[in-house]
Amino acid sequence: MPNNAFQERMSVAFRRLLSGAPDGVPPWIDVIGAGEEPGLFVPSDAPWVVHADFGTLVGGIRALLMQALHPGTLRGVSQHSRYKEDPLGRLAGTIRWLTVTTFGSHAAVAGEASRVNRLHTRVTGTYQTAGGAERAYKAADTDLLLWVHVAFADSFLTAHEWFAWRPIPGGADAYVSQWSRSVEQLGLSAQNGITVPMTREELDQTIDGYLQQRVLRVDAATRDVVRFIQKPPLPPIARIVYSLLFQAAVISLEPQFRGMLNLKAGPRWLIQPTTRFVLRAIRFAIGPESPIEDAGRARLERIGAI
Repeated sequence: MPNNAFQERMSVAFRRLLSGAPDGVPPWIDVIGAGEEPGLFVPSDAPWVVHADFGTLVGGIRALLMQALHPGTLRGVSQHSRYKEDPLGRLAGTIRWLTVTTFGSHAAVAGEASRVNRLHTRVTGTYQTAGGAERAYKAADTDLLLWVHVAFADSFLTAHEWFAWRPIPGGADAYVSQWSRSVEQLGLSAQNGITVPMTREELDQTIDGYLQQRVLRVDAATRDVVRFIQKPPLPPIARIVYSLLFQAAVISLEPQFRGMLNLKAGPRWLIQPTTRFVLRAIRFAIGPESPIEDAGRARLERIGAI
């Protein structure tokens, strides 16, 4: 529990915002704590360390900006997501997948992958490619899944390197290779003939391949989604902090992506240290405990895995 009444109030408010739970306790915490088996990661693994840190607050925004550059993933969001009507609900769903996959047991990860795969079966339609052709798509298409995965991995890794403070065990390559396990049950695996990046260099090459093949593009729909990402409907205090986190996400984007999205980067010399300070302040305000991470750690201790 947080160390004092102030931290407890702040902790509940913070986690209520992210999880949508009135009491601030994510409804999937029991899923993470349950089971008599380990999961994909232990506390000494790179994804556990990265996803337990607050750099994820920047990484999540950055990943959304990158994902919006692919017309297929953008179309899926705009056609099949209630992101404008219920942005926090969509956020909670993403956080659930991230945290269960990182901290949960093998059974919990399989259950979460099954949930996501069921959602993907309903996401179908058409989109216009960068070349102007009309293409049918479904969310389970491996090229779309791969773009979402590399945008996510690149964003969370970069945000941690820029704004967090815990060293990554094994470095960037360890994070990329270990986190690749998270998408196997979503359909991205060697068994399905898909090459998933296993090093930072391969991650950069995969992202560059999407650019070189002219898959990514920006249109009116992209700009509409980016405007929403920039200014979502948040409580007033959260809005102030979010504005800084958005600027942090923008400065950490590759210049070519910033140019495509027509986003202007503020001064790195100011935004980077300010963001680090604010993330540390949030951690201090809510206390050092993390109920979700603690649930995963308690399960591992119970079964003797750590």
